[in-house]
Amino acid sequence: MAETIERRVEPQAPTARPGPRIGVVLAAGRSRRLARVTGGASKALVMVGGVPLVERAVRTLLAYGLDEVVVVVGYQAARVGAAAEAAAPGRVRTVRARGWRRGNGASLAAVEPLVAAESAFLLVTADHVFGDGALAPLLSARAPAALVDHAPDPATWAEGTRVALHEERAIGFSKELEAPAVDCGAFLLTPEIFAAYHEAARAGDHSLSGAVSALARRRAVAAVALPSGAWWHDVDTPADLRTARRKLRRALTKPTDGPVSRLLNRPVSTRISMALAPLRIHPDVVSWAALGLGVVAAWLLAHGHPLAGALAVHLTSVLDGVDGELARLQGRERPSGALLDGVLDRVTDVAIAAGLGVWAVERGGLDPGVGVVLTAGATAASLLSMATKDRIAALGLRRGSERGPWYLLAGRDGRLLLVALAALVGRPAWALAALSVLGAAALVARLIAAGRSPAHGGSPA
Repeated sequence: MAETIERRVEPQAPTARPGPRIGVVLAAGRSRRLARVTGGASKALVMVGGVPLVERAVRTLLAYGLDEVVVVVGYQAARVGAAAEAAAPGRVRTVRARGWRRGNGASLAAVEPLVAAESAFLLVTADHVFGDGALAPLLSARAPAALVDHAPDPATWAEGTRVALHEERAIGFSKELEAPAVDCGAFLLTPEIFAAYHEAARAGDHSLSGAVSALARRRAVAAVALPSGAWWHDVDTPADLRTARRKLRRALTKPTDGPVSRLLNRPVSTRISMALAPLRIHPDVVSWAALGLGVVAAWLLAHGHPLAGALAVHLTSVLDGVDGELARLQGRERPSGALLDGVLDRVTDVAIAAGLGVWAVERGGLDPGVGVVLTAGATAASLLSMATKDRIAALGLRRGSERGPWYLLAGRDGRLLLVALAALVGRPAWALAALSVLGAAALVARLIAAGRSPAHGGSPA
């Protein structure tokens, strides 16, 4: 039985876009195993990366282009519903499952009136955290389908719902199976699942796995493999919660990160981001804070404070990663935020180059004319290198490998590391010269790679 709490969005006609239109999040349970963490509150409200689990589940589904998400609530329904709505006001509906205590299959039954007209819908449970891209193959599968981890670690296998497989089909779901694969708590289902649930419920099984097992007896349920490199985690215990947070933090590292970011900056910035995330600080605030710290670094360099200046420059480099990490953690990635970050980074680069120039001339004895030339060269190389990189990406031209020695040190993280090291040894002129040469080399390398791109009809405007 289901009781609708509030219709957040009026029903919309299905679009022509392939794949499901609606997502469903099961968030009705309580979870006594996490009581030490929750203090008796709903598990769906546990914070992971500064976001309640239920809000993270909603944001995950919407990120795949779904039109709306239905959240099934039960225990502490009002609080869980409010947290879910905060993810995307106007695109979330909540429905109360009166029989949620019987099992998550009973929670599933509560959404039947809302999805009965859909050809398929995507379902996840709120206590499962998914990394980027984990659900992508499930959305393009033919329903019904289950996302399956074929190689879970021993702890996951011991706690997970095992999946009996026959070729590429799932034929049974149970914690009692000895099968090596486990389901990831994500399914692409059709309205047939509700008849399957009622069949399982008549036999006394009110679980989601029981409903999907009954469906598998009626028709083929595809076993969609978890993509290589993708991750997921089921949060049932305090140890699970620590693991999920650790996986989420490590996932903030980007594949395009160079050695400087990967080895020096990210280990620090991701921990700062995870600590700040519960405060729900807007990423743009961090972008402005990074600019402020960069200006302080420039002032320290201009006044010839090598140790303090070097430290401030490196902290600026580290903080530069925090705004993007917070945006990913909070689901606030926006083009406007990326634009602001890029503009403020360029202002910071100019300020630091100017600080180096003043130090080199006033305290390092460098000829003023040479100082002006080096400062202008460092500024121009930095700005042109980054502007060209962005323009090449916007035009869809070949970017080159971005892995050579020029790229390694001419990236912003590499440039700021060079500045910090040169400041430590009291050689501001060296830093300016290195910035000029490496920035120019990276610029030339990018232009050569872009010039080898095949001709296309894109507009240069």
